[in-house]
Order: sequence, then structure tokens, then C-alpha cells
Amino acid sequence: MSRFLLLDIGAGTLDILYADTEADLQYKAVVKSPVRYLAEQAAALPGNLAVTGCEMGGGQVSSVLKERTRTAEVVMSLSAASTVHHNLDRVKSAGIHIVTDAEAEVLQQDPNYSALHLGDVDVERLRTIVEGFGVPFEFDYAGLCAQDHGVAPASMSHLDYRHNLFRAALDENPHPHELLHSAGEVPAAMNRLTAIAKSAKALPAREVYVMDSGMAAILGASMDPLRRGKEKILVLDVATSHTVGAALIQDEIAGFFEYHTVDITLERLEALLQALAEGKLDHRQVLSEGGHGAYIRQAIGYADAEIILATGPKRKLVADSRLPIVFGAPGGDNMMTGTVGLLEAIRRRNGLDPILHI
Repeated sequence: MSRFLLLDIGAGTLDILYADTEADLQYKAVVKSPVRYLAEQAAALPGNLAVTGCEMGGGQVSSVLKERTRTAEVVMSLSAASTVHHNLDRVKSAGIHIVTDAEAEVLQQDPNYSALHLGDVDVERLRTIVEGFGVPFEFDYAGLCAQDHGVAPASMSHLDYRHNLFRAALDENPHPHELLHSAGEVPAAMNRLTAIAKSAKALPAREVYVMDSGMAAILGASMDPLRRGKEKILVLDVATSHTVGAALIQDEIAGFFEYHTVDITLERLEALLQALAEGKLDHRQVLSEGGHGAYIRQAIGYADAEIILATGPKRKLVADSRLPIVFGAPGGDNMMTGTVGLLEAIRRRNGLDPILHI
């Protein structure tokens, strides 16, 4: 095995785990997420903006760019424009001009424009952070996870489409690590992960893998030492932007659901966990409530769940729950849930020796 760089690219934070399994060393950092970091850069730049790069998590960056169109010109390359929206007509309707990648790069040299480069992977920023650990910036494996909705057909919601992708994969093989992709095998529909994989090839790593952050969180939470010896479990990751809950039987996903964290209450979350365990969640109903969807493969039975384990930066939402929820810390750190999931997925994918995530 040896040296791993694991990156969980969230809406609020970028969670970084460096692991050297031969030396039995781990170093960690939780820093400002790429979308927040670049949104602040964009807001500080004066005047007209010429934006290049690739698709990344939109959120605050998109808001800043749309706001700037009220007072100045915003020009985006075709490759970067999908950060704002996959429907380019909607990008244009926000007052943003779209040009070819080459034209945008030329504009970045024009003194009448401030230059901004978008992307979830900033190699030089990562180099500064990792070298601050006191270790070389070179790795055997790099793993990165982020939320990816995919590019849905015009006739389908992107949330419905995302769950169709997961459903097809999990029906064939219900192990979460099967949703890890090497840089060269990312499904074409997963456009953000494709962009991340392409950018991550600039990292000094022998192999690069990407994974949806929800699946990485499910796997990471299931590796918490509090789960050891338990067969049927419920896990919950309450992150800055998204909340995912899952039921597992041993290492297999029996079902899961996703919501935007801001849209969910403690009472609804408790009901969702119980319905998930009983196999009674309906995907269409969850969508109608504003959730991302639900997948049920089999029921584990709420009374048979041996632990309900919560992780994530917003898990204080369940601090007063009437359910017997316990707080986990896979890899010894609540914020490392996604990176531990990546590490475990890469380990399983490559048939490497077991790792004790404590």
C-alpha cells in the first residue's frame, strides 16, 4: 500500500487525509471548500470577469458571478459555464456571456478583464497544504469525492436521474465501494466527477480514483469502530449541503435516502430513518417533498438495527433525537467520514491489506 491522498470536496469544507499505511501515519486538514475559496476570490476581483476552467460545484461561485452581471460584464468559457447551469440558455439568461475556451483565455490577458479559473482541484493549493504536513507531495493513490447530479435528459429531473444511476449500479452490486471509479472509467453522465478526474491527473499520484461523496460517506461511516461486530446498521451523514442516510447489512447497502440539509427537520429525519429500516420509503414521495430521492433494496427492520451512527459537520441536528443515535468518528475524526470511505474503497478495489479505521 503506502501513501494515499484522500480529498472530500464539500460545499463548506475540503477535508484532506494523508495516510501512509507502511509508516502507520495519518495527517489531516479541514479547510475552506473550493467553491467558497473561489467565490471569495471572484467577489474580490474588480470589474469585468473572464472565467475559464471546468465545471465545479456551483453554489456561492454561481451567485457571485450572477451578481456581478448587474454592474459589469461576465464572460465564461464553454467548459466553465456548466458550473452555473447545465442548460446554457439559463446561464445566458442570467446575463453571462459564453465564448469558446480559447476566446476566454485570450480575454484573460486583456487588462479590461479580471481573470478567474474555476475547478474543484487546485493542485498548488493542495501542494501547500500537504507539504505543510511535512511530507512529500507524491502519492501511490489519490482519491477524491464530490456530489455529482449528472447531466439528465431534458425530460427528467437531475435528482431523479442521479438516483437512477445509483439504482442501476446497486441493483447489480450493492457494495458502496463498487461506486468508486478510476480516473479513466468515470461514467460519461457524471460530468462533475469527470472534470475532477481530469484535473486530478495533474496530481503526482500513480493511480487516481473518484467517487460520489454520498456513497463515500456511507462507506466511511460504516467503518467507524463503534460499528464493529454489528451486522445490521443505520448510518447518517449530516453534511453542510446534503444529508444522506443508509441502511446496511454487513457491507451491503440495503437502502439510502438523500436530502438537502437545509430542507430537513429532526422530526422528518427520524421518520426517514425508521421508514428506511422498514423498507417503506418511496422515491417519488421523497422527491415531491424536495428531497433527492430514496432507494430501497431490502428492509433490515428498525427493531433489528443494532446501531444508528451519525457523522458530519451538521450532526448537531440530531443531538436531541428521541432515537438512540450515537456520534461516530471514523478514522478518529468526525470530519474524515468521506475520506475514510475513499480510503476503504480504494483498499477494497485493489485488494490491499485491511486497515483499522480508529
